[in-house]
Amino acid sequence: SSFLRPSNRGEGKSESQSDVDVWDILRKAPPTEYEKIAFQYGITDLRGMLKRLKRIKKEEKKSTAFLKKLDPAYQVDKGQKIKLMVEVANPDADVKWLKNGQEIQVSGRYIFEAVGNKRILTINHCSLADDAAYECVVGDEKSFTELFVKEPPVLITHPLEDQMVMVGERVEFECEVSEEGATVKWEKDGIELTREETFKYRFKKDGKKQYLIINESTKEDSGHYTVKTNGGISVAELIVQEKKLEVYQSIADLTVKARDQAVFKCEVSDENVKGIWLKNGKEVIPDERIKISHIGRIHKLTIEDVTPEDEADYSFIPQGFAYNLSAKLQFLEVKIDFVPREEPPKIHLDCLGQSPDTIVVVAGNKLRLDVPVSGDPTPTVIWQKVNKRNDLVRNNDDSLTPSENSSDLNTDNKVLFESEGRVRVEMHEDHCVFIIEGAEKDDEGVYRVILKNPVGEDKADITVKVIDVPDPPEAPTISNIGEDYCTVHWQPPKYDGGQPVLGYILERKKKKSYRWMRLNFDLLKELTYEAKRMIEGVVYEMRIYAVNSIGMSRPSPASQPFMPIAPPSEPTHFTVEDVSDSTVSLKWRPPERIGAGGLDGYMVEYCKDGSTEWIPALPGLTERTSALIKDLVMGDKLYFRIKAVNLAGESGAATIKEPVTVQEILQRPKFWLPRHLRQTLVKKVGETINIVIPFQGKPRPKITWLKDGQTLDSKDVGIRNSSTDTILFIRKAELHHSGAYEVTLQIENMTDKVSITIQIIGK
Repeated sequence: SSFLRPSNRGEGKSESQSDVDVWDILRKAPPTEYEKIAFQYGITDLRGMLKRLKRIKKEEKKSTAFLKKLDPAYQVDKGQKIKLMVEVANPDADVKWLKNGQEIQVSGRYIFEAVGNKRILTINHCSLADDAAYECVVGDEKSFTELFVKEPPVLITHPLEDQMVMVGERVEFECEVSEEGATVKWEKDGIELTREETFKYRFKKDGKKQYLIINESTKEDSGHYTVKTNGGISVAELIVQEKKLEVYQSIADLTVKARDQAVFKCEVSDENVKGIWLKNGKEVIPDERIKISHIGRIHKLTIEDVTPEDEADYSFIPQGFAYNLSAKLQFLEVKIDFVPREEPPKIHLDCLGQSPDTIVVVAGNKLRLDVPVSGDPTPTVIWQKVNKRNDLVRNNDDSLTPSENSSDLNTDNKVLFESEGRVRVEMHEDHCVFIIEGAEKDDEGVYRVILKNPVGEDKADITVKVIDVPDPPEAPTISNIGEDYCTVHWQPPKYDGGQPVLGYILERKKKKSYRWMRLNFDLLKELTYEAKRMIEGVVYEMRIYAVNSIGMSRPSPASQPFMPIAPPSEPTHFTVEDVSDSTVSLKWRPPERIGAGGLDGYMVEYCKDGSTEWIPALPGLTERTSALIKDLVMGDKLYFRIKAVNLAGESGAATIKEPVTVQEILQRPKFWLPRHLRQTLVKKVGETINIVIPFQGKPRPKITWLKDGQTLDSKDVGIRNSSTDTILFIRKAELHHSGAYEVTLQIENMTDKVSITIQIIGK
């Protein structure tokens, strides 16, 4: 019998039956394991419990007052009830119950019962205050026990989140547990983080929330961090990257007109980075006309009322980084010269040698074109947008003007230039202004300005190109899923924003999380990526961004959720247990590593000697760790192999290296006579006789019993034979059953025999 018995035995029954006896575990464990056991089973006062364990007596003296004493120790889950029961010799005896030496008084939680010889103490709604030493007193005798109140497992109600930071940044892992102030363990890559390492890690509790804080992270802090309670576990990955600035949107070349506004804008990855703007290599000093701003990750240089002197190379240099983001400001001057009266007007586009007919504007920016007007009589100015086929345009005076090839008109993409709105023409006495507020993709095209007066007309075409960030790619696809890795595939965006795609950014998150974590700092140039360092058994999603010179697209839709899992390792200890003329019996043990994918079963196959074809030996998978392969051809030489199978696929194969010949193994017959049958067996009249004699021998031997040299009478004596033993059975012995019994095993010409002497005596 066990020294320490759990409370679910007999009357000592808890409403929440424990699977383990913590007292017994502590008693048997080495001292080096005490701390680990205390954490696992929620022991808050380990030192006190060990003292109490030491006091428990290992042997009780014979008692006259008690028929049955208390068990040495009990345990009960917090909040449940327990009954402590003794049996007394005198059914009229009075008992007293003590807790830590003090007599217990009747209350709502303590109930005393006397049922015949039984005396029962029931404790309802056990709390940590009930964790104590109890004794039952009858006269001068006492029965002692110790009660351990076990706290319920602490669950993790909100898991850790993956994090990615730059070197030197603060890291704060946060989780929430089911109990306030609970004890948890923190680990990094499987090694426990102790409070002695306070120079590096800081541990904090706030109600049910638990924190691990790293004030200044280093590259060495990258890894998997684990928080453990006695009822749960959560793992998250920390990636610490070298401090590196990434340009999300570079500054773009601008072509602007007199009195226009020029805005150079760039976006970098770190909102704390400062920088300077240069004009032809010299620092730009802001004034009433030139403004410099820095809001979050965006840096802007704004030049109002542009003049020809503003045309130059402009650069932004982030402070502390070897970057130089450059772009050109081109001044576009539209000159309209009128020759003397009776001469038609003339438009002169002067861009100082640059391509005069194309203006590039970044989506979202403002486009402004000024056209001075003079002449006598004053010319009429008409703006038209020409569609792709250069056919039909819409005038600012809302009249349709067909092109020369009027038979090929197309009425698509009509644009109305009004005096108000996002796209408009403002008319003044000596000039007109064409404005697009917040340029969009649909604003691209050829814009035609026409001057007319009674003596003639002139016209010029200006192409407006709107460039933007790419469209988001479609959701990536996941393949080649392994234990902690997968391969991610994606396609380019349908629209690249008018600029070549420079690369891609990939993000990952846990399915139940809200935080996306970036997987690459340098842009991915290919359309595939092998993601690593995931946690087996956790469900993830992936998404992708496309990046061009303007910036980063919106994120793609998330991939289908997936779980990194791996097939189990191969089964172990694969052996042949037995062979007959048509069967082979195999046995094995489970794989050493099963993993998060579990184990669906085993696949057994065989291959004939000289062949390469493996044939299923069973119809489907078996969950057992043994198999009898039937209906084999006698004499065949077969190789056998077995694989473990789970959701992720098949394990490697465990094989039997030498071929097995399908043929009954000849084993010499041999009795294993039990020691007590090697001398005369004495029984009384009326007693039962049951003699079992094991043996070995293959094929199955022929068994013959004789008594005093004569064949046994089957009506008088029962004989039962199996493949491994023979049994002689006599229900009621009589005097005539005395005698010498001989049993013989025979396989072909091989035999073995033993003799047994039985003597029946009177009562």
